[in-house]
Amino acid sequence: MNPMRTLATTGRVLTQIRNDPRTIALLLIVPSLLIGLVAWIFDETEVFSDIGPAMLALFPFIVMFLVTSIATLRERRSGTLERLLSMPLGRGDFILGYTLAFGLLAVIQTAVAVGYATLVCGLEIEGSVGLLFVVAIADALLGTALGLLASAFARTEFQVVQFMPVFVFPQILLGGIFLPRDQLPDALEVIGDWLPLSHAIDALDAVSTGNEDDAYIWLRVLFIACWIVGAVIVGSLTLRRRTP
Repeated sequence: MNPMRTLATTGRVLTQIRNDPRTIALLLIVPSLLIGLVAWIFDETEVFSDIGPAMLALFPFIVMFLVTSIATLRERRSGTLERLLSMPLGRGDFILGYTLAFGLLAVIQTAVAVGYATLVCGLEIEGSVGLLFVVAIADALLGTALGLLASAFARTEFQVVQFMPVFVFPQILLGGIFLPRDQLPDALEVIGDWLPLSHAIDALDAVSTGNEDDAYIWLRVLFIACWIVGAVIVGSLTLRRRTP
């Protein structure tokens, strides 16, 4: 991989997104609106205090997965990727460039979502807001990495959506949002413990309640980071030049 080519890919992706207001709105505004909707639904109860951190993990993760996977797939279907790879640009440069571009957007998205949840929706954070920000960024980057991985296997935008039951839904069901994982059947608890979104939810809950020390939270961030690196590597190895 070449750093200059990677950064050039990052700049090209950011330029494309800058000229697409709908994608910008989807990335930066929609997660906060969904979090606000959940807070409004439970306005007269204490429920949002319990599920708010999980919503910070869930909505940015899903949005980043969808936008990244579809954007990458369009590069391949339009023939842009084939033209780029006919030049000195390698697959690793392409994947890492996309990761950096959407990673930067994930940082901005996280800042907006965390700020909205805490300042507007009244989500109380007992732990460090900075650490909450770090975990939320890792979670959004996880959605980006899994989106890149899904795009390597999909042939159409519809197939990307079909991959959601594989990449996203099991993590939502087994992540502890609906039922604590220690109350799940033993086999499902084990599976849930190995899914990265579960650790993002655990870490955000821990920061929110202040019930765990920083080492507990950083260990979960490290677990998420391993998933991100693995997804990027597998995505770069399996990326095809053009969809048949």
